[in-house]
Amino acid sequence: MFGYSMVQMVRTHADKLEKPLREEILNGYRPFKWTPCFLHRMFEGYVKKRKKLSLVVEFEENYYEADCIKLHEVLERHRGCKFKHDFGRISCCSAQVTPSGLEDLLTQCNHIKKVYLNHEVNALLDVAVPAANAHNIVRNRASLTGKGVTIAIVDTGIHPHQDLNGRITGFVDFINDRSEPYDDNGHGTHCAGDAAGDGAASNGKYRGPAPEADVIGVKVLDKIGSGSLETVMQGVEWCIKYNEEHPNNRIDIISMSLGAAAQNFGSENQDPMVKIVEAAWGAGIVVCVAAGNEGPEPKTIASPGVSDQVITVGALDDKNTADTRSDDEVAKFSSRGPTIYDVTKPDILAPGVNIVSLRSPGSYLDKAQKTARVEDHYFMLSGTSMATPICAGIVALVKQRHPEDSPKEIKGRLMRNADLLWKDKNPNIYGAGYINGEKAIN
Repeated sequence: MFGYSMVQMVRTHADKLEKPLREEILNGYRPFKWTPCFLHRMFEGYVKKRKKLSLVVEFEENYYEADCIKLHEVLERHRGCKFKHDFGRISCCSAQVTPSGLEDLLTQCNHIKKVYLNHEVNALLDVAVPAANAHNIVRNRASLTGKGVTIAIVDTGIHPHQDLNGRITGFVDFINDRSEPYDDNGHGTHCAGDAAGDGAASNGKYRGPAPEADVIGVKVLDKIGSGSLETVMQGVEWCIKYNEEHPNNRIDIISMSLGAAAQNFGSENQDPMVKIVEAAWGAGIVVCVAAGNEGPEPKTIASPGVSDQVITVGALDDKNTADTRSDDEVAKFSSRGPTIYDVTKPDILAPGVNIVSLRSPGSYLDKAQKTARVEDHYFMLSGTSMATPICAGIVALVKQRHPEDSPKEIKGRLMRNADLLWKDKNPNIYGAGYINGEKAIN
């Protein structure tokens, strides 16, 4: 097996190829076990030129532009290869490449730092809002509602629900390239309501913490709630560019209820999904990310929640009691830290069990989980996916009250003022504690 050229290429460039990509290439040789030896060379030639690999290529800093030119030249020489998207601010780009093209690329481009497989990424309000002390907060005789603050929901889209009427101020679709707001899965619509639903269809009963905040739908996941590293990076990059083009009407918060199992790159800062969310954070956008639903085992925090900068949100079960906290506990499914890089996570907990929020009629979840429907316009879901936009909604209230605060300052406010209710106080289970909107705004 080691005589095959692609196997030799993997061994030669192993330090530049992430493990899942190496495995993907080598797995192409498994069928050779059951084919006659005299056919192997012909089959390998076929695989090298016909197999399509969807990749994200990272270059060393300061060499991106020069090596990107070489990359284009290489791709033009190989049939079936094409450049897809540019992520220059983090020295990355995405491309479709054959194994033969990849071999040429690694030979010609001297400053490739790492090549990643474009792996799959998946989607991970009744008493939840008052339980988090984020209901009817008043400062200077004015009620804080998130007015003037914009939250980008990077997810499956947003259905134009009446509880968001007039407040979906933007929409972009990296899956089907549609221009009008929609949600064929339902997850993103629920998350938008968790953060900013105003309860119009329920006389205010099912209302998010920021009922007057604006929302922007950034669709990076498809009908079944699945996307890729590339689509997520496109979505976050779009938010950064949006702010550059609209300096007076910025996105203040990104809510990301999605993720993938974290891979060990030696440092979380080498993870391309972490790189893009930290670029948004550095550009002044508060990023709230789901911890994941792989608990109760330790070291199950998903990417990009492994970032040491963004706000990683775990899920709390408030037992459907807004006024009593003595029975509250961490949801069993909520992922625990430390991260695979031994960083303490999650940062904070928010309600995430049996959350009633907006329904997207006819969507994938709506059809698959009919018993989760609540009345005509709402839907019940659980997960750190729900806790994350509730946290984002509370961040909107903090941002309304303290518009000049940086993402780091807002994260500090949330963590310093969280309620730590548990005796063992393990930060890799509880983070800083249970989010408290009222205290965080003081």
